[in-house]
Amino acid sequence: MRGIARWAAAIAAVFLLGAGPADDGRWLAGGYSFSDERGGFRIRAIDGSGTRDDPVVLTQELYSASSVVLVIREVARPPPQPGAVHYAGTRLYLKLETVNASGLAWIEFAYELQEKPGLPSTYGDGLSFDQRRTQGDAVSSDAFSAHKRDFEPHDRLLFSKGKSDPGEMASFSFLVTDLTPVATFYLVQDPRIPFS
Repeated sequence: MRGIARWAAAIAAVFLLGAGPADDGRWLAGGYSFSDERGGFRIRAIDGSGTRDDPVVLTQELYSASSVVLVIREVARPPPQPGAVHYAGTRLYLKLETVNASGLAWIEFAYELQEKPGLPSTYGDGLSFDQRRTQGDAVSSDAFSAHKRDFEPHDRLLFSKGKSDPGEMASFSFLVTDLTPVATFYLVQDPRIPFS
C-alpha cells in the first residue's frame, strides 16, 4: 500500500503547478518537462496543465538574437479533464511569455517544431501547430498582430506586424498537436531583428 501511495504522489508531483526546476534543470508542467539545456535563453517560471482553459505558461528570457531550442519531453500523460472531448495524441496549449534580453529589437518572431533536432518536421510525423485546425483561435500574441503558418516542408509559425524592444516581454500562444506522439520534441524559437 505504501508503494502505491508513493507512486501516486510521484505522478501527482508531475502535474503540480508553478513548480521550480527539477534536480536535472527541467521544469515540469502538464505532463511534460521543459528544458533550456541548449542555451541562449533561461526559463524563469512555469505554470498550467496544458489544456485550452489552463495552458502551460512558460516565462523565459532570450539572450540571443538568433534561434534557440526549447526541449520538450513527455513525462506522463495528463489526466483526463472532466467533460473534455477525447483526442488521440498530443494536444498541448502553450503560452510563452518571452522577455527580450538580447539588447536588440525584434520585428518578427518565428517558431518551428522538430521531432529530430535540426531536421524539419514533415507532414507524415504528425507533429504540427494544429495542422488540422481544430482550434482556429489558438494562435495569438500581444506584441505582434499577424501570424502565418507553414506546414510543408516545415511546421513553422511566424508572428509579424509588431515589435518587442529590449527589456520588453512579448507573449505568444498556440496549440501543439501530434497525432503520433514521440517522447521528446523540439521547439525552435527564432527572434527576427531589423536588417541595417
